[in-house]
Amino acid sequence: MDPRNASNFVPPSRLGDIGRLMTASKIPDNGPIQQFMDTDERFPSDVASAINSEQMSPSDADWKEEFLKGIPEGIPPPETRRKFIVPELSEPEYVKAMHLEEVPGNVKRQSSVLEEYQFPDHRLSTQLRDPTKSPLVLVACGSFSPITYLHLRMFEMALDAVSDQTRFEVVGGYYSPVSDHYMKSGLAPAPHRVRMCELACERTSSWLMVDAWESLQPRYQRTAHVLDHFNYEINVKRRGISCPSVKGGRRGVKIMLLAGGDLIESMGEPNVWLDEDLKHILGRYGCMIVERTGADVRSFLLSHDIMYENRHNVMVIKQLIYNDISSTMVRLCIRRNMSVQYLTPSSVIRYIYEKKLYLESEPVKLVLGNKD
Repeated sequence: MDPRNASNFVPPSRLGDIGRLMTASKIPDNGPIQQFMDTDERFPSDVASAINSEQMSPSDADWKEEFLKGIPEGIPPPETRRKFIVPELSEPEYVKAMHLEEVPGNVKRQSSVLEEYQFPDHRLSTQLRDPTKSPLVLVACGSFSPITYLHLRMFEMALDAVSDQTRFEVVGGYYSPVSDHYMKSGLAPAPHRVRMCELACERTSSWLMVDAWESLQPRYQRTAHVLDHFNYEINVKRRGISCPSVKGGRRGVKIMLLAGGDLIESMGEPNVWLDEDLKHILGRYGCMIVERTGADVRSFLLSHDIMYENRHNVMVIKQLIYNDISSTMVRLCIRRNMSVQYLTPSSVIRYIYEKKLYLESEPVKLVLGNKD
């Protein structure tokens, strides 16, 4: 049978825009039924006028009578023919749809003043899943101006390394943005950097948190003092975490610094780190180092006396998939009006443009040589 003789056959040349319509029965099941509105003037008011309009070529005239016998299958009748459009959303729905990485409403944001500061513990595990392991908290100190996907990936790489190579169990992870007193080029005000870290991790992670204590201090805090702060909040005030298998039912949590290879190499530069601080950090807490391109971490560990003495408290993490995104280059792209999509979470990008951050120029030497 010739398909053109079927009662519901319509030549493509005669469909025009009508062929693009969807009926309610054709709407995908994974979305709500959307509105139809008479807003497109290209749609004729009825089928007959569609046939007689310029949309109908003369060669199709032979099909006119057959067309009028009934509405072809898959095309709505004239009185319900509508343009398929995206529905209008109320403001709360719009905000929810667009800000998928926003901080959830039940999470208290970090304070911007020291007097109102509260240590974040909403994602700090209260009990070990495996009582045979020791609890571990990872702390990343840095500028985070802005935070990037590498900063997020560092924690995930560390989590894998801890699970595969140690007898520790990670019970929490923290970003600790440096204060404005660090006086570094390209450093956005501390409240902005804390907020961007919150935006980056609160939706995209189930275990990372942001602590504003360091950023709120009236003077620059050395990394050794920052780790002491975490030890005090977790092990002194909260007495570690619950562990019924040990005497007293509580167990102390090991705090470790998580850093990139470039930060560790700075430990060998004169007048940057105090020897007593390095001994305190590496001896009491320990450090996990994520290798970065161009940073020979293992050779540095061998050549640095203090790091070599504490090598058993240092763990080097090799990147299987290299990621060298730097905050410096993100800032440069923003100043050059270039895309930074997929370099940092979209919520951070929106925040940067809303607040008009990183528009001031930086010294060329810092841009070329910085890997923060």
